[in-house]
Amino acid sequence: MIESSAAGVPRWLKLAFTLWILVWAPSYVVLLGAQNFFWLCNVASFLLLVALWREQRTLMSMQWLAVALVGSLWSLDVAMAALTGIHPIGGTEYMFDPEHPPMARAMSLYHVVLPLVAGIGITKLGYARRALLWQTLLTWVVVPLTYLLTEAERNINWVHGPFGHPQDSLDPLLYLLLLTLLWPVIVYLPVHLLMISWQRWRSQA
Repeated sequence: MIESSAAGVPRWLKLAFTLWILVWAPSYVVLLGAQNFFWLCNVASFLLLVALWREQRTLMSMQWLAVALVGSLWSLDVAMAALTGIHPIGGTEYMFDPEHPPMARAMSLYHVVLPLVAGIGITKLGYARRALLWQTLLTWVVVPLTYLLTEAERNINWVHGPFGHPQDSLDPLLYLLLLTLLWPVIVYLPVHLLMISWQRWRSQA
């Protein structure tokens, strides 16, 4: 499943990200509870830590698919809301909710950091095409488990409605099935195709 590359990930990055995880993970448990770790981006944080230390190209590529587009859109939505008061995408309203713990909001800025860390890893190790398959399979496991094991009002991974808002237009299980099937197509596939194009360009340069 996972292959290693001889290229090296900078040790400073490994140590810095390890320190972040040691601070972030227990803080999130205290502030938001362990259910919060079902978010795919939070799953990616732990797997990214493993990928950094073991320098595993496929695992690194999987996390790149998980965070590149999501992190970029999250950052865009927060930035636009901060500048204009409008959320063009949605799902980040909690960042401006005074009832949401300030520390939790501050720590959510890891959405900005994860694509940078995974991007450095991809630059050093290269992109593995098989990442799309394995990240899709992982998503097909995590999303249904989220539905079964987390509180509905938290709407983790949007399993009860898109962009953090509950939906009642579709049967809940039909919506969950569509979400599970469409997530890899909408979130992972565009990044995967971009990486394939990038690899072809590098090979011809």
